[in-house]
Amino acid sequence: MAEKEQAFLQLIKQHAGILHKVARLYMDTETDRQDLIQEMMVQLWRSYDSFTGNSQFATWMYRVALNTALTYLRNNKKHSKHILYTHTPDVADTSSHPQQQAQLDIFYAATHHLNPVEKALIFYFMEGLSHKEIALQLGISEVNARVKLNRTKEKLQKIIKSLGYEF
Repeated sequence: MAEKEQAFLQLIKQHAGILHKVARLYMDTETDRQDLIQEMMVQLWRSYDSFTGNSQFATWMYRVALNTALTYLRNNKKHSKHILYTHTPDVADTSSHPQQQAQLDIFYAATHHLNPVEKALIFYFMEGLSHKEIALQLGISEVNARVKLNRTKEKLQKIIKSLGYEF
């Protein structure tokens, strides 16, 4: 059991950026983001046995993290069951360049005006997934993924401009 837990924690640490990106897309405050990250880690641990290795761990992690965020939003309440980790990996956000961080803050503020599906599209795009991969993750056609992504990017640009910024 300890070996399995160590392997899991190593993978979580290696791909911690995924958790932060999802949390920033879906939650406004740092406290809410940390709560969501904890919930995503719980769901990842609960689902870890179902990870068969047919895809990359990061791909599986994206899906679990996004589904957890969407469920968390739908339920909109604190969960009473918590799994406590004795060796919680450091999953701190490691952005360090001030100008880049300011741009990211504006970007994430703008994403809060998107609906959950649009947030998922942007997240997958940011992670470099192809239209085909995005379509597979969301269960839609490749053409639909391309169209929705382009519309979402345009919407995001308009939101950023409406907030008084341009990149």
